[in-house]
Amino acid sequence: MIVINQIKAEVDRENFNDARRTDAIIKKDIAKKLKLKSVSDVPGYKIIKKSLDARKKPKLFYIYSVLVDIKMPSKADRKFVSEYNEEKYAFPYSAGNGSASYRPVIVGFGPGGMFSALLLARAGFKPIVLERGRDADSRSRDVECYWNGGELKYNSNVQFGEGGAGTFSDGKLYTGIGKAGGRVDFVLESFVKAGACEDILYESKPHIGTDILCDVVKNIRKEIISLGGEVRFNSLFDSVKTENGEITGCSYTDTTNGEKVYIETGAIILAIGHSARDTFRFLRESNVKMEAKGFAVGMRVIHRQSIIDRFTYGESNIDGLFPASDYKLTAHTGNGRGVYSFCMCPGGYVVDSSSEKGRICVNGMSYSDRNSGYANSAIIVNCNPDDFGDDLFSGMYFQEELEHKAFAAGHGKIPVQSYGDYKAGKIGCETDLRAAIKGQYVSADLRSVFPEFVNESITEAFDIFNNRIEGFNSEDTVCAGVESRTSSPVRILRDERGHSSIKGLFPCGEGAGYAGGITSAAVDGIKCAENVAAFLSEKC
Repeated sequence: MIVINQIKAEVDRENFNDARRTDAIIKKDIAKKLKLKSVSDVPGYKIIKKSLDARKKPKLFYIYSVLVDIKMPSKADRKFVSEYNEEKYAFPYSAGNGSASYRPVIVGFGPGGMFSALLLARAGFKPIVLERGRDADSRSRDVECYWNGGELKYNSNVQFGEGGAGTFSDGKLYTGIGKAGGRVDFVLESFVKAGACEDILYESKPHIGTDILCDVVKNIRKEIISLGGEVRFNSLFDSVKTENGEITGCSYTDTTNGEKVYIETGAIILAIGHSARDTFRFLRESNVKMEAKGFAVGMRVIHRQSIIDRFTYGESNIDGLFPASDYKLTAHTGNGRGVYSFCMCPGGYVVDSSSEKGRICVNGMSYSDRNSGYANSAIIVNCNPDDFGDDLFSGMYFQEELEHKAFAAGHGKIPVQSYGDYKAGKIGCETDLRAAIKGQYVSADLRSVFPEFVNESITEAFDIFNNRIEGFNSEDTVCAGVESRTSSPVRILRDERGHSSIKGLFPCGEGAGYAGGITSAAVDGIKCAENVAAFLSEKC
C-alpha cells in the first residue's frame, strides 16, 4: 500500500461536479508520479485527504492524497510517493471473569464520556453512564423552546444533555493532536458508522453539523445499550464514596423525582464538561486535587458570509459555488494580550448557550449545509490566573461575573451591538438578526460587560484583522456577548495512569482540562477507557 500526495486538480466552474473529470485528473497524476506507461495501468485508489488551495485565486485547486494498493514502483517519484503505514487502532483490553462486579461509572455523555462508554461496552465492561441532561430529542425541544422565549432548563440546555455542548455547535472535527496512535481515525470512522457523512474521513476540515450530530449520538448510545451498557438521563452526579483513598461508589440524584441512587463501583470517569460548576464545587469539597488554569473570553462576531468567501475565494464564489468558508486569525496587542478567532462557524448561527438563570453566554452553531448566509466566530482575549485572584475558582467566578453582566446588559437576552457602536461606546438601533442568531437578543452596551483590558485588546485586534479580511472591522459588523466558556477554568489533576488524587477516579476531556473540541475530547475518552480497563483488569 502506498500513498500519493499533492495531486492537484484545478477547479473548473463549468464542470464543478463532474466526478468523471476529477477521476481522470487524479488517475493522470497517479500515472505521472508512479512513472506508469499509461493511465490504463493505474489501479483503483482511495481518497484519504482533500483540501482547497485558494492561494492563487482566482484560480482554485483541490489538492488530494490517495491510497493505492500496489507495491512501490522502482521509478516512482519519491517526492510525492511513499509507503503507507496505517495506524489502525484496537482497544487493548477485554473484560475478564468477575468484571461485572466492577461496572465502571461514566459521568457525562459528551464526546469524552461517549467514547469511554463505547469502548468499555465493546470490551464487555458494561458501563453505567450518568448524564444530568435529557436525551437528544427531548433536549432539542427544550433548547428550541428556550431560544423562542421559553424557560431555561437547568439540566437540559446547550451545555447539558446527550452529546454534550458539542451537539449544539458547528460540529468541527479537525484537531491539532495528530493521529494519536490511530485514535483520531477511529473516532471519525465511528461517527461515520453512526450516521455521519463519509467525507469527514478525508476532508481537511471535517465537520458534521448539529442536525446530523443529534442522530449520530443517539446511534452511539443505542450501540452502548445493545452491548450491556446503560445510559441514565436526568441523573445528577453528586457524591463519591471512598475507602483508604480509593473509590468504592458514588451517588446521583434522579432529577425527575428527587430520588437519590447509590452505585457501588471501583472506577468513575469524570467527563463532566467545562460548564459543570456545581460539580467542580463538590469535587473540591471531596478533596479532589485541582488547579486553576487560563482560558480566554470575548464575544461572537457576525459578518455576512459573502465577506468571508470573498476573502477566501476572491470573486470566484459570487454564485455560491463553493462551501461557506472559514478563517483563522491571531493578533498580539500592545498591552501584551493574545487575541484570536475561536470556533469559527461558516454559514452558522450565534446561539444562546446559557445554562444558569441570571447569566447569559453565547456560542456558535451550524447545520450540516452551513447555509444561514452569515459567518460568526468568537474573538477572544487570553486571560491568565493572575487576572482573576488567588482562589482555585477565581477564574470560574470571573466567568460568572461576565455572564451576569451580559444578562443585566441585555435584560435577560443576548446583548448585541454593532462594532461601530461598541468602539464608540454607544447603543444603536435594533437590527433584525433572526437569520444569524438562535435565541432572544437586544441592542445593549457590550463595553460595560468586559474589563477594559478586554475592550482595548479587541478593538486593537479588529484593526489588525481588517488588514487580512477587508470589512472585518466595518461599523455594521455585529458583536454578541459573552463568549466565556472557551475552556474549563480548572484542571482536575491526574497521574500517569489517569487517576486523580483519589484512586479509581479518572478525570476526562474538556471539563477536566485535557481536551479542546469534539475529537480531542473523544480521544481523551478512549485513553481514559484504556486506563479504566487496565485498572479493573488488575482488580479482577
